Amino acid sequence: MFVAKPFQARSSVAGSVMLRLAIGLVVMCVFAGCGKKDETATTEPAATGPGASQTAAPPVSAVSAQVAAMGEDQLRAAASSALREQRLYAPSGNNAMEYYLALRDKAPNDAAIASALTDLMPYALIATEQSIGRDDFTEAQRLYALMEKADPKAPALPRLKQSIADGQVAVAKRDADAATKSEEDAKRQADLEKQRLADQQKAQQAAAQQLATQQAADQQAATQRAADERAAAQRAAAAAAARPATPSAAATPSPATSAPQTASASTELRAISTPAPRYPPDAFRSGTQGEVQVEFTVATDGSVSGARVVRANPPRVFDREALAAVKRWRFQPVASPVTTRRTIGFNPGG
Repeated sequence: MFVAKPFQARSSVAGSVMLRLAIGLVVMCVFAGCGKKDETATTEPAATGPGASQTAAPPVSAVSAQVAAMGEDQLRAAASSALREQRLYAPSGNNAMEYYLALRDKAPNDAAIASALTDLMPYALIATEQSIGRDDFTEAQRLYALMEKADPKAPALPRLKQSIADGQVAVAKRDADAATKSEEDAKRQADLEKQRLADQQKAQQAAAQQLATQQAADQQAATQRAADERAAAQRAAAAAAARPATPSAAATPSPATSAPQTASASTELRAISTPAPRYPPDAFRSGTQGEVQVEFTVATDGSVSGARVVRANPPRVFDREALAAVKRWRFQPVASPVTTRRTIGFNPGG
């Protein structure tokens, strides 16, 4: 009698909270009844379904060791406070349902405690289903453990247990599928990279082969040009050698352009060697002809120095070859240097 009075005073607080939950309890009771009806149709197949081997949830302690260690009066006060603050089933280790379960272990015949737990069951049921819906199976198992400890024969327990197991299987499958897809994507990416490198290598090989072919063609063309130039030079030299000596072709003095010379025999120029100039290959191929007037000085030993172009037609086509040829000319020694002019003709037709 001495213990019952304080419990009744404390339980009145719980009763006032229960009044606010009355409407919800009616709905939950109806829902629980429907759930019980469904269990007869779903419990047996679930035991033999594909996930039957994974339907057993890992054991979860419904009441934390810290709560279980609390005294009876302390538990009553904590449970009432949790109800007032609407901590019906969470957070773990500090909720009304857990306090009442620990209190029931200490006072198993207290009807008020049993009633409070019965009132809290529907809310734990809804919270469990919500946790399953968002794939929070750790929280779902904790709430399931609270419900199972509160009423091991509750009709909704088998369905919740199966839902948790099925949800875990579905999440595991989804994760496995995602991992498989990631592996397939990685393999596909690797194959694409491998193909890209192969295509790049083929393109480079084709480009290298094309470059080699082009270089070979360029080399062959250069060799042919060089051969053509040598042949042209040889033809020009042969034509110049076969041409009769004329003032223009044999590099004899032009009467109209020769510089005044001393009448003395000691200064008379007598050619010893006047090799013909080389015919420029480009001019030869294009059939260009012309003439170059060169002024030069014959030293006392008969060598040529100080050669320069006085007139050229066309300009800068035959100048270099004309000067080069004149500088190779040799004359008989003279008493003193003699400056003169000669006109050199270029005719590809001989």
